[in-house]
Amino acid sequence: MSKIITVIYGSSTGNTEHAAQAIAGKLGGRAVNIRNASAADFQADLLILGTSTWGCGELQDDWMNGVALLETADLSGKLVAFFGLGDAVGFGDTYLNGMGELAEKAVARGAKIVGRWPSEGYMHSLSTAEEGGFFAGLALDDDNEPGETADRIDRWCEQLRREAAL
Repeated sequence: MSKIITVIYGSSTGNTEHAAQAIAGKLGGRAVNIRNASAADFQADLLILGTSTWGCGELQDDWMNGVALLETADLSGKLVAFFGLGDAVGFGDTYLNGMGELAEKAVARGAKIVGRWPSEGYMHSLSTAEEGGFFAGLALDDDNEPGETADRIDRWCEQLRREAAL
């Protein structure tokens, strides 16, 4: 029996949407924009949540309304992974804080996080998505390292296959 994999994302410029589509395609899942998501979309064998970070570390605009779905989802024991996009150079002190906020809310709902990503080598100074040398999930910086995105997505999807037994 194949597992249900759902990637829920918010995207302003299209970069997060592109990453969500790539991740869903590589894992055989489906991508859903948070603007169009329902409570049922959060019930997956592997739930992947993605956002960019804006302003002074805020979630992407569509997540501002959509986060209510996350805050009411029963994620007890569910596998949840995260990916985030941000500008590590221009906003190095709030890099991926949006992803950090999603991770915090998912853990509060009982989620089991998979897909933590090493923070070594990223040009940031501070992130609420980072703990113990790892980000809560895949870190992408299309502003400063667009050439790294495809390879990082490939490696992270392989990591998720192992960790989530896909």
